Amino acid sequence: MTPVMKYLYRLYFLFIGFPLAIVATLLTSLTTIIGCSLGNGHFWGYYPAHIWGRVMLWVSLIPVKVEGRKNLEPGQSYVFVANHQGAYDIFLIYGYLNRNFKWMMKYQIGSIPFVGFACKKAHHIFVDKRGPKKIKATYDAARETLKDGMSVTMFPEGSRSFTGHMGIFRKGAFALADELQLPVVPMTINGSFNIMPRQRDFHFPCWHRLTLTIHAPIYPVGQGPDNVQATLHQAYDSVMSALEPEFQGYVENPDQ
Repeated sequence: MTPVMKYLYRLYFLFIGFPLAIVATLLTSLTTIIGCSLGNGHFWGYYPAHIWGRVMLWVSLIPVKVEGRKNLEPGQSYVFVANHQGAYDIFLIYGYLNRNFKWMMKYQIGSIPFVGFACKKAHHIFVDKRGPKKIKATYDAARETLKDGMSVTMFPEGSRSFTGHMGIFRKGAFALADELQLPVVPMTINGSFNIMPRQRDFHFPCWHRLTLTIHAPIYPVGQGPDNVQATLHQAYDSVMSALEPEFQGYVENPDQ
């Protein structure tokens, strides 16, 4: 993008894109809260946010490419795992995975005004590691969700990358998939770091294409620690394989 186009994009985002994004977020949160209070939480907890994800990328003028949807079977529950390049990962997965799911998210998100309450009403799963009882409650909630035929989506790095490169994968998602004998679906996100890297939170986004690559599911070949480790390493390699060359290779993230 040329310097002139960059500043025109910033002006557009400041006066048009950002106000529309705020309105869309508030309306989505309100719709989710009311819908989940009155009706089917699985429906109202997903479809308003699905539309919201697409709207957020549309008002940001971000083009999207999705590869690999054919790898998913109708009606199958999955544990989706993806690299976490930036804030726009949320919009991309919500808007373009086209699969009803619950997030496993940091418990701190529950304290965000309005949005946090909407996430609670939608029955997303808050990961709380402040002691064994809270950890057990997190996984109990995830098990109940997946038993209902729902899928769950997690960022196994645990936090956004500081560099665009992947950090280590933690085993929580893979242990959950192992316990319930569910397939893990690795997903690779490209472009989110270029739009709004972590160190530029609350700055203007930059225009860049987003790509979501949905890899073939990894089915369990056993149960126990060996299966957990094998699935984790296979998922990591799959996600890494589709990253843009500039982000290939492991780079340690400071908060991991």
